[in-house]
Amino acid sequence: MRVSDLKTEYIENPLGLDTSEPRLSWIIESEIYGQFQTAYQVIVASCPQLLHDNKSDVWDSGKVLSDQSLNVVYKGKLLESRQVYYWKVRVWDKHDNSSPWSSIARWSMGMLNGNEWQASWIGRTKPETADLLPSPYFRKTLRVEKPVKQALLYASALGLYELYVNGERVSDDYFAPGWTDYNIRVQYQTYDVTAHLLTGEATLGAIVGTGWYCGYVGMFGPNRYGDNPHVLIELQIEYEDGTTQVVVTDESWKTLSGPILYSDLLKGETYDARLEPTGWKLPGFDDSSWDAPVVLSSYDGVMTAQVDPPVQVMKELLPVSMKKTDRGTYMFDMGQNMVGWVRLQIESSQSGQEITVACAEMLNSDNTLYSINLREAVQQEKYILDGQKEVMLEPHFTFHGFRYVEVTGLIHAPTLNSVIGRVIHSATPQTGWIETSNVMLNKLLSNIEWGQRGNFISVPTDCPQRDERLGWTGDAQIFARTASYNMDVARFFNKYMTDVIDAQQPSGAFPDVAPDSGWEHFKHNHKELNWHAPDNGGWGDAGVIIPWTVYQVYGDLRILENSYPAMVKWVEYLKENSSGLIRPGYSNYGDWLSINAETPKDVLDTAYFAYSTVLLSKAAKALGKDEDARKYTELFEAIKQAFGTAFVDVDGRIKGDTQTVYVLALKMNLLTETQRTLAIKYLVDNIQEHGNHLTTGFLGVGYLLPALTEMGREDVAYSLLIQDTFPSWLYSVKHGATTIWERWDAWTETDGFQNPGMNSFNHYSLGSVGEWMYQTILGINTVEDQPGYKHIVIHPRPGGGLHFAKGEFKSVYGTINVEWKHEKSYFIMKVRIPVNTTATIHVPGRVVNDDQQDSQPALRLMSSEQNQTVYEAGSGSYTFISKLAKSSTGSGMEPGLSLSYEKSS
Repeated sequence: MRVSDLKTEYIENPLGLDTSEPRLSWIIESEIYGQFQTAYQVIVASCPQLLHDNKSDVWDSGKVLSDQSLNVVYKGKLLESRQVYYWKVRVWDKHDNSSPWSSIARWSMGMLNGNEWQASWIGRTKPETADLLPSPYFRKTLRVEKPVKQALLYASALGLYELYVNGERVSDDYFAPGWTDYNIRVQYQTYDVTAHLLTGEATLGAIVGTGWYCGYVGMFGPNRYGDNPHVLIELQIEYEDGTTQVVVTDESWKTLSGPILYSDLLKGETYDARLEPTGWKLPGFDDSSWDAPVVLSSYDGVMTAQVDPPVQVMKELLPVSMKKTDRGTYMFDMGQNMVGWVRLQIESSQSGQEITVACAEMLNSDNTLYSINLREAVQQEKYILDGQKEVMLEPHFTFHGFRYVEVTGLIHAPTLNSVIGRVIHSATPQTGWIETSNVMLNKLLSNIEWGQRGNFISVPTDCPQRDERLGWTGDAQIFARTASYNMDVARFFNKYMTDVIDAQQPSGAFPDVAPDSGWEHFKHNHKELNWHAPDNGGWGDAGVIIPWTVYQVYGDLRILENSYPAMVKWVEYLKENSSGLIRPGYSNYGDWLSINAETPKDVLDTAYFAYSTVLLSKAAKALGKDEDARKYTELFEAIKQAFGTAFVDVDGRIKGDTQTVYVLALKMNLLTETQRTLAIKYLVDNIQEHGNHLTTGFLGVGYLLPALTEMGREDVAYSLLIQDTFPSWLYSVKHGATTIWERWDAWTETDGFQNPGMNSFNHYSLGSVGEWMYQTILGINTVEDQPGYKHIVIHPRPGGGLHFAKGEFKSVYGTINVEWKHEKSYFIMKVRIPVNTTATIHVPGRVVNDDQQDSQPALRLMSSEQNQTVYEAGSGSYTFISKLAKSSTGSGMEPGLSLSYEKSS
């Protein structure tokens, strides 16, 4: 047995932790079936040398009898600000055999107290008349007198920043410090720049953009939080001899307006290379003509270490085609609707030459860029060149959503290699994938993943291209479970929940949008919208659904602990603003963008009220708040009773009679058993009445297939999944989509493009079907009372004409693999269960030859029926071969079985 690479909550960026209680996690790998950890020992030291000698001067947990390998709370000496700590772990198995010590991991502490900052916020005098501000340059020269042991650089901005030390960019992060409600808090980042500092003169450089702070945001214009960007930098140098040096932003720095005439998230960028001061990032540059900065008197918000993964360039794409247009421009097709920007490479330039790079998701019928759906956003860069050869151009503080790129102003013909698509998103590593025998479903899965990539940029946005890009809560909650299969979103959603709680109203109402950037004011005062609802069902409920989802997937109670008071306020608010526990139905959105169906908002809002309440009761139980758990369980039962009385007729019909009302009532357990039987009948009838098509919008779509499957109608669920006529998931796939569209009818064969006022081709909400695909096609799920996949459920339900499916999910305990296929008359399924977990495995068909269990105690037969055999299993890799019972859907499979085992690798 060995401990694999250590994984902590901050492993992607393990610097700047500003809590005194770090949580440590590790993954175990073993070649022994049913392997468990029975004890662990963690040691923490102030330097790696001590750990090499298996010594500790900070914390030694001793041998702890526990199978816990996630979120182990640090319990050592009081941790100090700005200090780096090193740790490693070893574990014992059930035979009391010890593993070797793991490799060494580390974390560093941030500023534990806000008053520790010595730096000042510096900016540049704002031009008197300008909505689009230039991106100022800042620089500071210092001397490094002695050999450096360690140098940590702390930085933030009211706006966005890029940092350089001696001409080199200090990180691959973009759009730091990320989007928060700057009136309440701003994040800071910590960088280890030890390798950048040698003895002698050194230069710190920074470029600052307006970003979300004072650039254009949403439909609201600029200056949502302030009107001028500022930067904060503090460099802490520790020398080998034990002395220290601190360099901070203050009035001694120098600043220049610079060549970036503006770089705005929504408006693009204009850059004049002729204004670039050559060598400004390097020592020896003469900055005597530069100006002194202005110093911000104070910032009243909270300074907090970055919680979420940084935004980074995660992929690069080359175009699949290029052609010269009749206009003399060059049009590139990236082959994929992506989010980021274009890096343009040209061999030579002329001074004053202007090049424009413009982007769009689609093309008009005349092969021009379809940009009308951008509204007030401008997806283009303008570059004014200085005559240099081998020029490489890319923007600084903007991003776009696009597939097509048009380049204007080139003197020499480009090649396909002239354009590189730089794909950005928050650096949430991929954790899951599925491949099936249906190429259309595989493309749907790809589209879901690309939609997530394009909209998980500091916050979960609705779209990446038009003048919106807001953190809509309803979109985020319905997609959260799908998102967690695709990528590791633990830190991402932890940070987002801080945004949601920051935006919670004093009344207790959770917001429609987080961070708050002016939406509440905008919607109440917009004459055309005239939306006055103080809360919205399914949107506000994100404040309960997302914490519960994250806890279920990652097993970390902290998100429940941090969110619980706000969750209680929300449910109590709903209770106080209901009549007889029925919500009034004044919400603005309802089952947003449903198709040919109108779900009553009082039904929808009351269903979500009940759902938030039952999840709150479960959260209370998980946190050991037994009295609250009882209280909110009773409240849920009362809401359920009120729902039935108000909305369910004696014949079981639910008010509205839409697919969504039945789906929500089934999913949220609001019906009696008799009513559930009737509801599934009415739901299936409704689907068939619509020609075997769905009608659900944003809120109903995520629960449609799960509700059908839970009620034993996965045949209908599969028929909806593989439907390729309008409206359906595969309709857009059939017509060339490479991401999930905002609307089922974003483009149709009969009507062409939808109203451009709201027609995004990259929204993830309707991609919430991905959750069902992981849980039903692959069959990977967890159970509520053992979150984080401590106990795994493997329950694939083959259907839809699929011949095979395979995939994996990297849980916090390790990788779970499932692969199945039909081979002649046999069904073959391979499963891998990670160490320190157990699983319930449902094998389609009847297993009759299981005598090998005697030699494999990690596998235990629980039940054997005509259509499935159920096992309890420990870690290991297993192969099952069976015959399926002939079903009413005509699978043609017959019963029978054999069983074999594979050794773990």
